[in-house]
Amino acid sequence: MRVLFIAGQGRSGSTLIERALAELPGICALGEATHVWQQGLHDDERCSCGAWFSACEFWKAVGEVGFGGWDRVDRQRVFAVWHAIARTRLIPRLLNPTRRRLALIHEFVDYQTRVYTAAAAVSGARVVIDSSKYAGLGFCLRWAHGLDLRVIHLIRDPRGVAYSWTKHVPRPEADGATVVPRYSPARSALRWNAQNAAVDLLARLGRDGAGSPPPRVPVRRVRYEDFLDSPRHTLTSLADFAGMSPEPSDLDYIGDDHVDLGVTHSASGNPMRFATGRTRLRHDDAWRTNLPAGQQRLVSAVCAPLLAAYGYPVRP
Repeated sequence: MRVLFIAGQGRSGSTLIERALAELPGICALGEATHVWQQGLHDDERCSCGAWFSACEFWKAVGEVGFGGWDRVDRQRVFAVWHAIARTRLIPRLLNPTRRRLALIHEFVDYQTRVYTAAAAVSGARVVIDSSKYAGLGFCLRWAHGLDLRVIHLIRDPRGVAYSWTKHVPRPEADGATVVPRYSPARSALRWNAQNAAVDLLARLGRDGAGSPPPRVPVRRVRYEDFLDSPRHTLTSLADFAGMSPEPSDLDYIGDDHVDLGVTHSASGNPMRFATGRTRLRHDDAWRTNLPAGQQRLVSAVCAPLLAAYGYPVRP
């Protein structure tokens, strides 16, 4: 079972890249699949196809194949295990877990991989994409038996990320009754550092041969800005990383400045997961004028070491 896991900080373009990859034959996008338990099962929010989760034929089939029906899943138990192991602040405890913690890791990974395997069976895909982004989930999934995990480390300029987190964004999956959480630029910068440093650590862990601990997880670093500049090259490279070999005609949906997107069954993610048709690819540089200069300098200072490491100018 091959899973392409997109890791990094939110508002880095993961939904768009996931959607674009899923237009290729043999790839199925699940959105932020770790939220299936809360936003899907518990809250019954909308799938990106437009149907409520409980009414979506795709997700109903996934539940039947994976669990014999979603009603057989103990949601509260899943929530409890997730919060006990996979939070970012708990990552140090995932490096060399105790026997009890390792048992919890395997329990949650079993829930999650059942979703992946069932989604692949229902869709007929060879690869499923989970854009959950939480580094902690990546650290857990590396312990999964029989899972061919490959990680896309998606990075975006933290000043653009920080500005994006200040916006008021309604959540169409809940009929606009709620909005996406917002963070201050300072908090966003700290989260950007933590998530990206954790993914860098994940890339260095593991073994190359047989034995214990778990094997090294392949990690491919991608800058969102590079995708916007060269979408066809970036998507072809990521498809190769996923073990797929698309024909040239499979890439006809990609233009120099756009991608053509169809309907998917994303359980959670950025509101653009509901968009279909031609989607323009453009740099969102509004942060350069709309994010106050003092906040730009603050984010730059907090993120300076990783900015330089990822090839971004420290001074905007």
